[in-house]
Amino acid sequence: MTKQSYIIFIISVFLIGFAGGIEADTTVERDKTQTYIVDRTGERWDVTQAITLGFKPENFQYGIGRNAFSPLDDSNLSDDSRSVPLSQRVIGVSDGNAAQAYSVSKLFRHEVANSMLGDAPIAVGY
Repeated sequence: MTKQSYIIFIISVFLIGFAGGIEADTTVERDKTQTYIVDRTGERWDVTQAITLGFKPENFQYGIGRNAFSPLDDSNLSDDSRSVPLSQRVIGVSDGNAAQAYSVSKLFRHEVANSMLGDAPIAVGY
């Protein structure tokens, strides 16, 4: 999977997770090539790519806003899988020979992990 594919995946997961009705103080703005939702703080969120995938901006919510939770980073990862229970739910990502697994219980509290997969930066969301 390419870096662009990861970004599209994360955007899609974010937008699906927050799709529902648009909040009264959120607006949709369009120019010639871009579409944005604007939240109540005035921040513009570019949703152009999501629209090409079939999402309707009128159904977007901007969620809880930027920096509302702290992401996991690679300092939380371990190569020791012996202590991981077989019943542990994980989200796995692989690309060629590189692979990572992130426990759902940790992602549940943080919602996203900023990480590296081989030499590529990735974001894993739950």
